[in-house]
Amino acid sequence: MGGRRILDRLIEAFVEALGGAPLLVANAPDAAAWAPGLEVVHDVVQGAGPLGGLYTAVMSAPAPVVCVAWDIPFVPPGLIAALAAQLDRHDAVLPASGGRRGVEPLCAGYGPACAGPMRQRIERGDFRAIAFHDAVRVSILSLDAIRRFGDPEMLFFNVNTPSDLTKADQLWRQHGSSR
Repeated sequence: MGGRRILDRLIEAFVEALGGAPLLVANAPDAAAWAPGLEVVHDVVQGAGPLGGLYTAVMSAPAPVVCVAWDIPFVPPGLIAALAAQLDRHDAVLPASGGRRGVEPLCAGYGPACAGPMRQRIERGDFRAIAFHDAVRVSILSLDAIRRFGDPEMLFFNVNTPSDLTKADQLWRQHGSSR
């Protein structure tokens, strides 16, 4: 987007929000070369879908984590910081959204108390990113709170196809390039 990789934009947002580079959960053999200097970890449990990636982040980090899928290009540093700020009072902090689940579990904060329930759901074969929420203290950032950072539809825009990338670049040119 705008001549920069989505991953680089997210790394920059994490550094600005939390003062350090993020941990990259990726299973590709060449992932360490994507952004030299980032710590890269592979899924602790292979084939466990989105929940497996979240579980890996929780198990690999020394403290509560904010997880953002690296195909969501418009997550601003302020939202990352807002998610992190509530992890001292909640086990999971998720932003509300207009999406099908009503929350964005792949742009959320997770504390160590999530590890056991995540692992239990994985062992049961339930790989949904929200599968364990009934077993932990969850806080939802309201849509009003999310709108302080931008339009939720844009903030959580997901790039899965070449046409999504074209649309993301257009959105960046319309909105993000002025920031």
